[in-house]
Amino acid sequence: QEHAYPADELMPLTCRGRVRGQEPSRGDVDDALGKFSLTLIDTLDTLVVLNKTKEFEEAVKKVIKDVNLDNDIVVSVFETNIRVLGGLLGGHSVAIMLKEKGEYMQWYNGELLHMAKELGYKLLPAFNTTSGLPYPRVNLKFGVRHPEARTGTETDTCTACAGTLILEFAALSRFTGTSIFEEYARKALDFIWEKRQRSSNLVGVTINIHTGDWVRKDSGVGAGIDSYYEYLLKAYVLLGDDSFLERFNTHYDAIMRYISQPPLLLDVHIHKPMLNARTWMDSLLAFFPGLQVLKGDIRPAIETHEMLYQVIKKHNFLPEAFTTDFRVHWAQHPLRPEFAESTYFLYKATGDPYYLEVGKTLIENLNKYARVPCGFAAMKDVRTGSHEDRMDSFFLAEMFKYLYLLFADKEDMIFDIEDYIFTTEAHLLPLWLSTTNQTTSKKNTTTEYTELDDSNFDWTCPNTQILFPNDPMFAQSIREPLKNVVDKSCPRGISRAEESLGSGPKPPLRARDFMASNPEHLEILKKMGVSLIHLKDGRVQLVQHAVQAASSLDAEDGLRFMQEMIELSSQQQKEQQLPPRAVQIVSHPFFGRVVLTAGPAQFGMDLSKHKAGTRGFVATIKPYNGCSEITNPEAVKDKIALMQRGQCMFAEKARNIQKAGAIGGIVIDDNEGSSSDTAPLFQMAGDGKNTDDITIPMLFLFNKEGNIILDAIREYEAVEVLLSDKAKDRATIFKGKTIPNYIIDSNLEMENMDQKSSENDSHKQNSEEATSESQDVGAVSEEPEEAESSDATDPDTLSPAQADSDSVSISNQDSNVPGTEEAGAPEPACAQEDHQPQEQQTETEPNSKVNWDNKVQPMESILADWNEDIEAFEMMEKDEL
Repeated sequence: QEHAYPADELMPLTCRGRVRGQEPSRGDVDDALGKFSLTLIDTLDTLVVLNKTKEFEEAVKKVIKDVNLDNDIVVSVFETNIRVLGGLLGGHSVAIMLKEKGEYMQWYNGELLHMAKELGYKLLPAFNTTSGLPYPRVNLKFGVRHPEARTGTETDTCTACAGTLILEFAALSRFTGTSIFEEYARKALDFIWEKRQRSSNLVGVTINIHTGDWVRKDSGVGAGIDSYYEYLLKAYVLLGDDSFLERFNTHYDAIMRYISQPPLLLDVHIHKPMLNARTWMDSLLAFFPGLQVLKGDIRPAIETHEMLYQVIKKHNFLPEAFTTDFRVHWAQHPLRPEFAESTYFLYKATGDPYYLEVGKTLIENLNKYARVPCGFAAMKDVRTGSHEDRMDSFFLAEMFKYLYLLFADKEDMIFDIEDYIFTTEAHLLPLWLSTTNQTTSKKNTTTEYTELDDSNFDWTCPNTQILFPNDPMFAQSIREPLKNVVDKSCPRGISRAEESLGSGPKPPLRARDFMASNPEHLEILKKMGVSLIHLKDGRVQLVQHAVQAASSLDAEDGLRFMQEMIELSSQQQKEQQLPPRAVQIVSHPFFGRVVLTAGPAQFGMDLSKHKAGTRGFVATIKPYNGCSEITNPEAVKDKIALMQRGQCMFAEKARNIQKAGAIGGIVIDDNEGSSSDTAPLFQMAGDGKNTDDITIPMLFLFNKEGNIILDAIREYEAVEVLLSDKAKDRATIFKGKTIPNYIIDSNLEMENMDQKSSENDSHKQNSEEATSESQDVGAVSEEPEEAESSDATDPDTLSPAQADSDSVSISNQDSNVPGTEEAGAPEPACAQEDHQPQEQQTETEPNSKVNWDNKVQPMESILADWNEDIEAFEMMEKDEL
């Protein structure tokens, strides 16, 4: 309300609202934003759950008065349904409940329901397809096919996008008596059911909305499918239609048969369900244990939940994706609530106080690592603790709600939560809708329903009071074998190349021994049907044609050689990549709560081997590019030097500031508007010479992050930062220093807990560091072609791999030779993953002229706000989400 209203979301680092078209585009993520005060609507019923009835009444009045649903903007049908339509319906549900109680909302006359109906009609044009599956996007003002709609050309949608409508649309029909909404949602569900793979009873991730063909044929319970299964079961609970339960049971049997590999849930191919489709899991599957509780299948719910909790204890948060041996695959964490949701439902089912401890851990981690003065910031990288200027609406709509309910006693609630069902966005819909304004259309008919053992499928929701009669240790007995499942998963794995070479005939030439200048090696390649092409940039390319091999056995040797070469190339690239680093502003008034994602350098001090990092005040050098002798050495001595990228090599800048007495350096990108939010990690390469003379740490900041430090200097001259491999908690930063008590507050106690919990990992971490020390880091970046132009005239290059005459490009042009798409070598099991998210688009919408106040605040105003918020940290130990 204070920093962002009426914008859709809060940007907690810059203390302002996110208005679509006025910020760099984040791609599909921005499709949730429609200039309709998203966070306020999404949070309405949360206020009532938290017993904030006066605030709820004021919020409803603001929504009625200020929100406009007739904007010329393209939004996601799925996100708008679950967040906005669901938020309006949830708000209406609790509003009429409060009105009936007689104290609050006596003036309310269904205004939120009228807005919900208006929005429902605006979403209906998306269903104008032959299949009944909705388009993924719709223009709130012009619909889909209108010339000005800027949408309607899409052909695909995700299964969850089309299958997560029935609760909101049916509730809208039941509340208003207008049946068309429920009919459209049922038709979409019917179509998905008919298109399931009949032999496996699984559905794919993406489907063609016109033909019904599966576009992506992998199947799981995470992203792209998750809430489709959830809504089948909950539709039966809310609407009482048996066919929804029959469908859910059929799918659930297939999930437990193929996807569930306790405690893992791994995607499979719908046509070959015994074949895993990938070796990693995404964080959205964390909702599934909660759904299993609702279904009454508690044992696998406990197992999967415990596995996820072990991952959280390892990384503080659940990474967006992690591998089957629990390494980070995608390092972001946008404060997703699914794990908290499952924790709440497991506690309801078991009454086991263990789950209260789990909830306490979640709250402590949020306060310790995500809390910033203007809110809670998403984690850019769980490994470094760096933040992203993002706080999605679901954080307030779901996370706060589930964590409060986890700890709330019955007398803390002003209504009975058991009278409602949660949507996938945790909005509350009353169960009495099942008998109100039932649609006159024919109920669903589930064709070809697979007869299953009825003993495994109850036709009533399980009574949580009798799930564990006379056995309070039941849940613990299931969890106990999984206590160390994450820590024990780090033996050194055998690469596929080693595995394939362990048996069978070995090829006459090993990829690791190959030299492009060796005539004997070239002759062997020719015999195996492998030809070598010299590229203009000095690299060589290997191409195999099996038909040109001397014999079929030689062709097989050639194939093995190519696969081994791919393994070797992939492994070398991974070894050369460095993880992101952190720049943490520790001076007043920031006190370590602002963490910036920084790119590492392939020279200078290795911060991963100096856990304390380098701490000092920053100073801007002259000349600012750092490409000649520093003319203000007195200002730079014993400081961390700030300089601009460009005009010379990074190593030259480092040598110049080191000569001037700097203890570290930060290079700020000269590309205006660049940000770690929208660009892949940047690594500073050396100059091709020996860089052992550079001993100070050097880090790279994109333009947006660099400007945060520069703005702080302008407003508050003395700015102190900490350069480290990952963000430090405030108790560690200020240990031994005189600071206000409210900064230390509960952090020392948390640190002690962290030290105890990390003792089990110490041996593994030491081995990781030893491995890291022994690696010969080469000049290679993860995505050089995306991060920067490879124009040879730019001396500030990302890893100039293209200049390496020994680098090898590999292709296979013979259609008879099996593809090597899945031949990438896995990293050693305990090595840290360095996968980076895909680069997001930075384009803004064509119609970026927005009348809303973007609420850009000067640094002075932000600091004043922060000082007020800092006082609140005195009460941190007593704070409740």
